[in-house]
Amino acid sequence: MRFTKMHGIGNDYVYVDCTKEELTNPAEIARFVSDRHFGIGSDGLILIKASDIADFEMEMYNADGSRGKMCGNGIRCVGKYVYDHGLTDKTVVKIATGAGIKTLVLTVKDGKAEQIRVDMGGAILKPSEIPTLLTDASGETAVEVPMEVLGKEYRLTCVSMGNPHAVCFMDSLKDVEDLLIGKIGPHFENADVFPDRVNTEFVYAENEHSIRMRVWERGSGETEACGTGACATAVAGILTGRVKSPVTVRLNGGDLLIEWDGGENSVFMTGPAAEVFRGEIDLAE
Repeated sequence: MRFTKMHGIGNDYVYVDCTKEELTNPAEIARFVSDRHFGIGSDGLILIKASDIADFEMEMYNADGSRGKMCGNGIRCVGKYVYDHGLTDKTVVKIATGAGIKTLVLTVKDGKAEQIRVDMGGAILKPSEIPTLLTDASGETAVEVPMEVLGKEYRLTCVSMGNPHAVCFMDSLKDVEDLLIGKIGPHFENADVFPDRVNTEFVYAENEHSIRMRVWERGSGETEACGTGACATAVAGILTGRVKSPVTVRLNGGDLLIEWDGGENSVFMTGPAAEVFRGEIDLAE
C-alpha cells in the first residue's frame, strides 16, 4: 500500500489515494498503521476517494479503527494532498465528509498549498443532535452543564461540529497544563451521557481572542491538535462570553484561527498542513 504521512499542527494521519482503487478492510488497516511501535504511527487513517457530489471524498478512521465523520486537521491535509499531488488545480475545493460537504480555500506558495481555510458549517448545539443526554435549563442547549467525574465537578458546554465535543473551561492555565488527561479523558469519552462517546477539550481563555486547549479524542487519546475541537472550543467560548471572534486556539501542536459570527452561521477554521514523508508498506506482514 502506497501512503503519505501528513499532519495538521501535529494531528497526524496516514493518507491513501483511493481515487482509482478501493482499499479493503480500512478499519483493520487503520489499527495497524496507527501503531507507533509496530506500524507507521498516526492518529488514524484517511482515504481520499472520488466523489459524485464533490471534488473528492474524505473517509476517516481513528487509531482504534472506529469510523469518524469529520476531522478538521485531516481535511486541511486532504486539501493540500489533492493540490500538491496534482489531483486538482483548483484552489477552492469541495470535500464530501460524513458530516457533509466542506469547502476549502487554499493559499498556494511556490506550487504548494500552505494555509487552508475551511468552511466547517454551522455548530450544532441541540443536545439530541450532538448527541448528549446533558441539557441546561433551557432544554435546547447544553451550556455550562455540571457533571461529576472522579469525584470532581466540571462544567461542560457541548457542541457538535459533525462529531461530538464537550468543552470544559478550567480555572487557570496551570490547570490545563498540569491536567492528567490520560487518567481523566477516558471517563469523559465513555460517560453514559454521551451515546456516541465524546471528544473532550480542557481549555482556558487567556484573553478575549485566545484560548489554550488540550484535547482527548475518542478512539485516539490525547492528540497534538483537533480542528473540530478547536472550532467547538471557540464556539463554546463565544457562547459563554469568555472570548470574541476571531479566536486563536493554542494547541499542543500549534495554533488555529477560528471565526464564528454566532447563530446558524458557518464556523471557519484556518491553519497549515504539512507532508512528512511518502512510503510503501506491506499489509501482509
